[in-house]
Amino acid sequence: MPSPLTSWTWDPAQLLLIAAAAFLYYRRAHTLAVRGTPVPVWRRLVFALGLLLAFLAVASPIHELGEKEFFFVHMLQHILLGDLAPLCMVAGLTGPILRPVLAIPLFQRLRFLAHPLVAFPIWAVNLLLWHVPFAYQGALHHDAVHAVQHMLFFTCGCLMWAPVVEVLPGPEWFGTGMKLGYIAAVRIVETILGNVFVWSGGVFYHYYQHPAERWGISAHADQGIAGGLMMIEGSIVTICALAWLFLRLGRESELHQQLLEEGVDPRAAGRAVRYGRGRELSGPR
Repeated sequence: MPSPLTSWTWDPAQLLLIAAAAFLYYRRAHTLAVRGTPVPVWRRLVFALGLLLAFLAVASPIHELGEKEFFFVHMLQHILLGDLAPLCMVAGLTGPILRPVLAIPLFQRLRFLAHPLVAFPIWAVNLLLWHVPFAYQGALHHDAVHAVQHMLFFTCGCLMWAPVVEVLPGPEWFGTGMKLGYIAAVRIVETILGNVFVWSGGVFYHYYQHPAERWGISAHADQGIAGGLMMIEGSIVTICALAWLFLRLGRESELHQQLLEEGVDPRAAGRAVRYGRGRELSGPR
């Protein structure tokens, strides 16, 4: 019997979804390049990183270890699928890339899901409900439920990050300052859940209670490691996101003030600075 450490999972359904996303993205990027409006290299690279993280989550030994051995490895899989891969893939998008998708009436009507006041509660409720023992263990026992769980983690992760990255215009009030608070709220939810796992006196998921300890890790210790992993990853991502937003806020404030001094309408100046078009309105120095 092969070791879980060397077991790769080749689930056609999940791998086809990743392959389809890669094909459609890079085909659209090629079309835009031919038209003279190429997608920035950094966006293409970060999208590729998101695809790689999603692939590792569903195909590498992480999948087998998380399903059969350790809760903390399963937590790592969900971090990759529900946070890091969505962040990278959303950051790799641009308005021109999404234009053919948004031309479809259904997707155009669903744009409201990326509104911060909609995306955040959807993401939070999805995260918390799937960690209820009945739902979590149900996913482990039923492949179809597990596939739905993974799909929802990824989709809700994309929705959660969409207002921050803001590939498409968001609400006027949701500027860089508000995004700082949004990121803080996201991490508060994750920190609360992580602390529940770290400090709980009992084991939530009996699925991971084995007759003998694996690698000397008890089910309770496994649960604590999972909670710690969730909080550490969240802290690192939050620090990076907040640093980026603070730097962006400083640049935007300086350019916004310059445009106001040049007589640009305050509202037009705000939107231009927010979407990277401030230099176009600024006169020669």
